[in-house]
Amino acid sequence: YGPVAGTDYRDNQLRFSLLCQAALEAPRILSLNNNPYFSGPYGEDVVFVCNDWHTGPLSCYLKSNYQSHGIYRDATAFCIHNISYQGRFAFSDYPELNLPERFKSSFDFIDG
Repeated sequence: YGPVAGTDYRDNQLRFSLLCQAALEAPRILSLNNNPYFSGPYGEDVVFVCNDWHTGPLSCYLKSNYQSHGIYRDATAFCIHNISYQGRFAFSDYPELNLPERFKSSFDFIDG
């Protein structure tokens, strides 16, 4: 998750934000032809498993950018298996996530 154990890359919030946004778009646009019974985009028949903070923002993107427009209405899942990965970054970087202000408190962390 960073260049040295115990440290993060300075732009991890952008890296994982992009991962989340790509994961939401992929089922809708990628033609997956490796199944003899199915080919084409999966559409909305998917389950997203968000594992720790790295994919945690997916739930926020899902709610604000998709479900509010009637897309992926029944989709979400979240799992925390290792609480030590907090995804800490400066609140001043929050606008870079391109999420509504109402989700900002979801990224708040009080140490101690």
